[in-house]
Order: sequence, then C-alpha cells, then structure tokens
Amino acid sequence: MQIVLREVHDSDLPVFFRQMNDPDSLAMAAFTPKDPADRDAFDAHWARVRASDAENRTILADGDVVGSAAVYGEPGEREVTYWVDRAYWGRGVATAALRELVTQVPERPLYARAAADNAGSLRVLQKCGFRVTARASGYANARGAEIDEFVLTLDA
Repeated sequence: MQIVLREVHDSDLPVFFRQMNDPDSLAMAAFTPKDPADRDAFDAHWARVRASDAENRTILADGDVVGSAAVYGEPGEREVTYWVDRAYWGRGVATAALRELVTQVPERPLYARAAADNAGSLRVLQKCGFRVTARASGYANARGAEIDEFVLTLDA
C-alpha cells in the first residue's frame, strides 16, 4: 500500500467528518470535540486550522483519503496529531504517515499526546522515534471523564 501526504482539499472534509464520527475511533482517541456530530463546529474548526500556520496534510492510501495528519502550535511547543480511518488500523498507515510528516517538518522538538490506554497510537508514536516524557491527565470528551495521558517527545 502506498501512503502519501498532500495538502488538504475541500473535498477531504466530508471524509474527515465521517471518520471523526465513528464511535470506536472516538472512544480510542478520547480527546475529541465536545460534539463531533456538530458539522458547523467541525467546519469552523477546519477553517481556523487551514488559515493557521499549522502543517495540515491529508493521508492517502493507494489514492484514497484515509485520514489526516498535522503539526501545529507555537515554535518550541509544536505538536503532532493524526486521525486514520478505523478500516485502516493495524495496517501501518498511521506509522507511515507520521514518519513522512516528521520528515517534512524537521523542526525539533515535536510533541504528541495520547490516552494512556491507547496502545495503538503509543506504538505508532514510538516507532516514529517519540518517547514518553511525561504523564498528565485531562478531560476526555469522548469518554465523559478525566483520563490519564502520556506526553511524548521527538528530539533532534
């Protein structure tokens, strides 16, 4: 399977919206919008994101839109994030996409956060060179509770 990152197109947004409304994906990600089904809030979020200086990418697998990846935040505090359609979990898509993203954005350090029980995301991040550097907790909208999370760092 060929994994490619490209700029986000308007036509990607309905796919992202559908992907972000998968109940299993929401539960795994944990830290999600308050109401992921609110299309107006989703569109407003993506308008802000696309107007910012964030590095936003669409993930393509053999030409199909299967997710998104980004680096955002202030210099010295930049963080990675990604979302992959559940149908592609366990197939190396997130790892390949994140590896490409951190190659395209050579700035270091980069940070990431993952729910402490999200073994898949933690594995992806660690395969890409991130290491756990802190433990925190935060309110997870998708779970309706405060949960533990790991902060990971990718150094030079």
